[in-house]
Amino acid sequence: MGYKTITEDNIDILVAGAGLGGTGAAFEARFWGQDKKIVIAEKANIDRSGAVAQGLYAINCYMGTRFGENNPEDHVQYARIDLMGLVREDLLFDMARHVDSAVHQFEEWGLPIMQDNEKGSYMREGRWQIMIHGESYKPIVAEAAKKSADKVYNRVCLTHLLMDESKENRIAGAVGFNCRTGDFHVFKSKTVICGAGGASNIFKPRSTGEGMGRTWYAPWSSGSAYGLMINAGAKMTQMENRIVLARFKDGFGPVGAYFLHLKTYTQNGLGEEFESKWWPQLQKMVGKEYLDPEVSHKTHRPIPTCLRNHAMISEVNAGRGPIHMVTMEAFQDPHLEEVGWENFLGMTVGQAVLWAATDVDPKNENPELTTSEPYVMGSHATGSGAWCSGPEDVSPPEYFWGYNRMMTIEGLFGAGDAVGGTPHAFSSGSFTEGRLSAKAACRYIDDGKGEGIVVSDKRIKELKEEVYKPIEHYKIYRNEVVAGDVNPNYINPRQGLDRLQKLMDEYCGGATVSYMTNEKLLGIGLKKLKIMEEDLQKLAASDFHELLRAWELKHRHRTAECVAQHTMFRKETRWPGYYYRGDYMKLDDKNWHVLTVSRRDPETGEYTMEKAPCYHLVKEDTVKEDTAKESAEKVAAE
Repeated sequence: MGYKTITEDNIDILVAGAGLGGTGAAFEARFWGQDKKIVIAEKANIDRSGAVAQGLYAINCYMGTRFGENNPEDHVQYARIDLMGLVREDLLFDMARHVDSAVHQFEEWGLPIMQDNEKGSYMREGRWQIMIHGESYKPIVAEAAKKSADKVYNRVCLTHLLMDESKENRIAGAVGFNCRTGDFHVFKSKTVICGAGGASNIFKPRSTGEGMGRTWYAPWSSGSAYGLMINAGAKMTQMENRIVLARFKDGFGPVGAYFLHLKTYTQNGLGEEFESKWWPQLQKMVGKEYLDPEVSHKTHRPIPTCLRNHAMISEVNAGRGPIHMVTMEAFQDPHLEEVGWENFLGMTVGQAVLWAATDVDPKNENPELTTSEPYVMGSHATGSGAWCSGPEDVSPPEYFWGYNRMMTIEGLFGAGDAVGGTPHAFSSGSFTEGRLSAKAACRYIDDGKGEGIVVSDKRIKELKEEVYKPIEHYKIYRNEVVAGDVNPNYINPRQGLDRLQKLMDEYCGGATVSYMTNEKLLGIGLKKLKIMEEDLQKLAASDFHELLRAWELKHRHRTAECVAQHTMFRKETRWPGYYYRGDYMKLDDKNWHVLTVSRRDPETGEYTMEKAPCYHLVKEDTVKEDTAKESAEKVAAE
């Protein structure tokens, strides 16, 4: 093959992906590793990559401890409630106790944070969010990372992690290709910090056809964090914990700002309040511990997001849709009207454009809400990601194996979407996790753990052939197209993605089936995913951009397979409103108040599933204190 090979050797820390997690890792790595070689590989451009590429109007995770607003323990309790009890509290606490310093760092770098002059603190939008002028959020943070790194490789899509051939289960770097020039890149490194993204577009999106691309989450989040780690043999956790968000219909503009800042609310198609009517039935599914509207009202404890989704989904299925957000009242105030439009013009401009194109004025008409297709995003509101070690001063023995945020592969660390069990980290929390993982990676190197890595030329050659196989396959069969883009000898990435999304939608509980699945459906889905994996051997790419899409599809496929395996394993409905196990419709704390952990054998492709105890390290009156003990005993017995 005539593709130039560029080798970057003797790297101490390779940062895979330069979103907020990766930039945090690069910045902190330089602080603790003054003499270390730090390299960043990013498939886009670091200045505008990752989930906050366009900018944001709020930082969604800030304690405000210096203002007496919240403590780290408060955030742990909040995330625990929202995730129906199942989080890694050691990792969450660790992130929460450091996140404020990250936000203060952003401000020092020039990020404008709105001030509440009356309180002398930052302007709040809800309990955890602070308002920012975030048009240049990512470039500001990226600048610090660029100054910290020895080299930044933009437009390089990483396809595989490299494993050390001198020591079992140890990282040795990564390989990938430049999606503009086609050059093959080899990165040999003592450690890798995976800051790649989670998975959008593994389920059939709500908006198809002319609306394709109107997803809520970044469409370029291709599950690479998960695909890279799963293929390397890292253990994963809580991959069944996908999220479904209530969003403005078709454009998928976020609704949180409207609910919190404009004090809006929802109605069904008959103009009625509908949520409360579903609480008695839902309480029978999940128990009073997780749904007690009276307690929530008195203590301001939020009702879990998934349960609010359930009310909306159930109301629509009962024939009383559509669901509307009542904006007409708030928009009569000129100031609130301006705020309402600015929220979307500055953050989700597509929603404002869609309203204009379809003659929807939220001042004169209450816009429709719907629930999104499922996403798998570990840094947002799910616990999905790799099974990682926690900090030594907080973590119980089952959660700690030497270095903070190190996965079950030696020398492989994570941040953001890559880390399992830390929901509600968002952008600031992902940056913070990057810092924590980099500090640990530097310590790992200083302890001599990364010495003597070996990667043979034979292995590099094998991976190079695999990376460019879709290009070579296209060259051989490109003249056998029978009509349009139909070819009996290959599929292209677009065809493969359509197939994957349809499969996951119908068999793994997507929007089309009202998020319902069961063991039989999941079994068929896994069979079809296996067949699809065989067909992906005949994936074709006509150019380097399409080669990028091909590898994004491969990573999405692997992620989807892991999601299906986890969904099959957890025999309960833990998060009604995110998905339903029709054969196990109740939440079952007796058997399933545990974290699920999987490992795919890189040699055989077989999955091993297990339960891990879910420890509640932060005490709260509304959570049974003996639950963690019971969980640990149950896992030990099994």
